[in-house]
Amino acid sequence: MPLLHISLRAGKPDSYRQAIFDGLYRAMTEVFDVPEDDQFMVITEHEAANFRYGASYLDIARSDDLVFICITANNTRTDEQKKALFRRIVDLLGEAPGLRPEDVFINLTEVDKVNWSLGNGIAQYA
Repeated sequence: MPLLHISLRAGKPDSYRQAIFDGLYRAMTEVFDVPEDDQFMVITEHEAANFRYGASYLDIARSDDLVFICITANNTRTDEQKKALFRRIVDLLGEAPGLRPEDVFINLTEVDKVNWSLGNGIAQYA
């Protein structure tokens, strides 16, 4: 049950944002075995003055098309699955909406299953 928060600079068309949603969902189903309809994602757009990044941190040449992807997921995946997920996300977002690999910034935060309530005040995974 991943929860994804995606942040990018304002001004991209709906089709661009939908391609990000679609690519992320596809990567999650293919690599993390996320079930069908397990889609909990939000995109937040920011004006240039409210979107800051290191343009060359770690010798990676980022542009204003940078997308921050923060994933919260159960701590049940191997390191290899995580690496595969990062690679698949970059590949799919390169296909559509055409993001450069340098502009895909991913952060994965893992939590215990008991830390989720998906509705009704119940810890469904506990």
